Amino acid sequence: MSTLQISGLQVSVDTDQGSKQILRGVDLTINEGEIHAIMGPNGSGKSTLAYAIAGHPKYTVDGGSITLDGEDVLAMSVDERARAGLFLAMQYPVEIPGVTNSNFLRTAKTAIDGEAPPIRGWIKDVRDSMQRLRMDTTFAERNVNEGFSGGEKKRNEILQLELLKPKFAVLDETDSGLDVDALKIVSEGVNRAKAATGLGILLITHYTRILRYITPDFVHVFVAGRVAEEGGPELAERLEDEGYDRFLPDTVVL
Repeated sequence: MSTLQISGLQVSVDTDQGSKQILRGVDLTINEGEIHAIMGPNGSGKSTLAYAIAGHPKYTVDGGSITLDGEDVLAMSVDERARAGLFLAMQYPVEIPGVTNSNFLRTAKTAIDGEAPPIRGWIKDVRDSMQRLRMDTTFAERNVNEGFSGGEKKRNEILQLELLKPKFAVLDETDSGLDVDALKIVSEGVNRAKAATGLGILLITHYTRILRYITPDFVHVFVAGRVAEEGGPELAERLEDEGYDRFLPDTVVL
């Protein structure tokens, strides 16, 4: 069974006012097949955790560790982390002018697997996945995310998730900017990917609405760079009713 282990993680970021600590000792264990929801108010460190796992150069790990099946993730480059089985769906997916979706997906799949997928089977897999996500097939030949709406970008992220088949997926506010129909389609895509491969999921969100479609096994509440409370799906329901006021300190990191 694959395991993503985060122990005592401390992360800072450079600002105009100097280095600012964001994560202040985070411990999380995500096993294959588990869904962990990370919730909390703005500025609590949720997205910082996502980008630290992915290896964003803006963030500096000051202490602690991240391991994937016992291997030191922090010693890996960004592309090595992807090949090891880590996937990040970004809150604001970037546009890549000049690179078509089809070329991007096949190049990524080749880099992960070490060999190019058979072309006929690959084309069928791409089309089938796009159909399930209700994406027009013309999006395959459009540049990655260029001119896409917010909902189309999020569907494109889940298209990558389904086709690249990582061991662990970090979904950073995938629900933001989605209407009800798009939220349901995206959530169904995440559930399909999990059912097909048994991937572990770290789902970062402010709100409980996506948890109506993607049921978490565990819920972790982040406040000021730490895990303030943990529980099951019932904790998310309590947050829906009560909000985060009872967790908030006098100051919250930005």
